[in-house]
Amino acid sequence: MTLFGLQWASPLALYLLPLLVLPWFTRTQDKTIVWSKFVPVDPLSNIIGFAFKTLASIVLACLILSLAGPYLPEKKVDRIGEGAEVVVLVDRSRSMDDAFAIKGQLLMASVGKSDSKRRVAKKYLQEFIDKRPDDRFGFVLFSDKALDLLPLTYNKETIRATVDASALGKGLSETNIAKALIKAAEMYQGQTYRGSRIVVLVSDGGQEFTEEAKQKIAELYKQQNLTLYWLYMRSVTGMTLDAKPGDNERWTTTPERKLHTFFKSIGIPYLPFEIGSMKSFSEAIATIDKQQYQTLIVEETLPREDKAKVFLIIAMLAMFLLMLAQMYTAWGVRKAHQ
Repeated sequence: MTLFGLQWASPLALYLLPLLVLPWFTRTQDKTIVWSKFVPVDPLSNIIGFAFKTLASIVLACLILSLAGPYLPEKKVDRIGEGAEVVVLVDRSRSMDDAFAIKGQLLMASVGKSDSKRRVAKKYLQEFIDKRPDDRFGFVLFSDKALDLLPLTYNKETIRATVDASALGKGLSETNIAKALIKAAEMYQGQTYRGSRIVVLVSDGGQEFTEEAKQKIAELYKQQNLTLYWLYMRSVTGMTLDAKPGDNERWTTTPERKLHTFFKSIGIPYLPFEIGSMKSFSEAIATIDKQQYQTLIVEETLPREDKAKVFLIIAMLAMFLLMLAQMYTAWGVRKAHQ
């Protein structure tokens, strides 16, 4: 129910509003006299009496209105900020439970340990989210299937909780990056374009896509004007995404390099990061953070605003004035009988 531009949580309480006329029907102190001309005319007293009755009515009205639960409903407003809209894709295949493939060290299983790829990814993604207050984030977790765990939202608590949950448990044996990339682009469909849009892929492997998947990914990413970042968490020591002279022959046709070549060919802004340590992960996140501070129209949700307090304050002020009047009257009567 809307009244006075406000919504009311308990509108039935408004039926008590007729009670505000009660002060006008109270018993008076009129006396029967022989001749009314003996009573002097006192306009000031009439005005003061009228004011006291009005104040009493205001007190009753404000108390009833506060009982009805007035509030301004939740609403969405646009403001200008700096940042981007970000969809994060996190690989939850079994290999993400391994440690980084750092030269001179053995590749060890690290399930549940702090040095596993998924744990490191969670840590730095959390830091990235915390220092970007105006960004809108979405989250996709993928292995053989892509799960859009979180649609694009400004709610940072929900985003942090989703990133935390993504690091729980053990990974699956299969990976389908194509489904994840398509799911990420589809999250932007039907959304108002507000500014910079990016997709951050966190994965330690590659995949050779079908021609149909390649065509769909290229179309979607161009259509939605997306920028792609790939945080490639190395699984093979020494291998780089770009070919180098003297490379091992078995590296030339790896899925990672084929995926990298495909990303470069689809005509969208694309930047890969080869992550081989926690330091390189931190530097990659810092680079993305610096590049993606552009003007952004931020949709902010203003929470429901309770207005009962306003009416209670008005009632309290009116009651205070009535209390002062009663105290003055009592003082005057005592003074007259001294």
